[in-house]
Amino acid sequence: MAVDEGVDAGGGAPADNEEFSIDELARRAGSNVRNVRLYQERGLLPPPRRVGRSNWYGAEHLARLNLILAMLGKGYPLAAIRELLEAWQGQRSLADILGFEEMVSAPFVEEEPRHYTADEIVELFPGDEPDDVERMLDRAAKLELLIPDGDGFLAPIPSLVEAGAQLVADGVPVSAVLDVAQSVNHTADKLAKTFVDMFVRHVWEPFVRDGMPPERLPLITDALERQRPLATKAVVPALAQALQRRVEKVASEHAATLAKSSRSKGRPRR
Repeated sequence: MAVDEGVDAGGGAPADNEEFSIDELARRAGSNVRNVRLYQERGLLPPPRRVGRSNWYGAEHLARLNLILAMLGKGYPLAAIRELLEAWQGQRSLADILGFEEMVSAPFVEEEPRHYTADEIVELFPGDEPDDVERMLDRAAKLELLIPDGDGFLAPIPSLVEAGAQLVADGVPVSAVLDVAQSVNHTADKLAKTFVDMFVRHVWEPFVRDGMPPERLPLITDALERQRPLATKAVVPALAQALQRRVEKVASEHAATLAKSSRSKGRPRR
């Protein structure tokens, strides 16, 4: 998915011929003048159009500044960003690079975060003592299930909170629910690493070894877009199948125990 080179973090795409000052450029990108000057000094931003004593910036500067900020947010050092920009300079439009960055940055979870009041959380996850509630909230925050937010809590993925609340309502202790959540997080991290490492090893690294030819970047972006949903499509049915096997095994074991107990109770006493 390509992104127009006039992406504007301030809420609108500038016209191709629109120009603005360095202050306006920084404002639209959500940055500041000092950083804009730094990126310009490091060669990350092309020089502005100079008219008399005034400098004017346009859509290309804003698009590139948005890209720089997005890559900095991902942990790229300035030197690496400059090398990447230079690799495409004059060969490929920034739209292809921005399209790749947009695909990398797109959220995997489509749920909207939800705010819960403290009373709502206590009602969903009651504790026997105030200290129990405090420990539960602290642990839930460490697992990033609930994030303190003003006078309540923000749930990044509300469906996880709802699932936990249902388990508690069915009789599972809060501590056990958090144990499961911790185990799920750990397993999910391992699965995520497996899928990401696979993409890096078999798709991204060959692209880098070949010198990152600009004409192949859209193909890499398309591959990333296709593979994003594959992990979920693979993991959910596999988990369902594993649950089925486990439930059948446990049910069989308990059925045998129940039958043995029934036979024992039915024997006449001597």
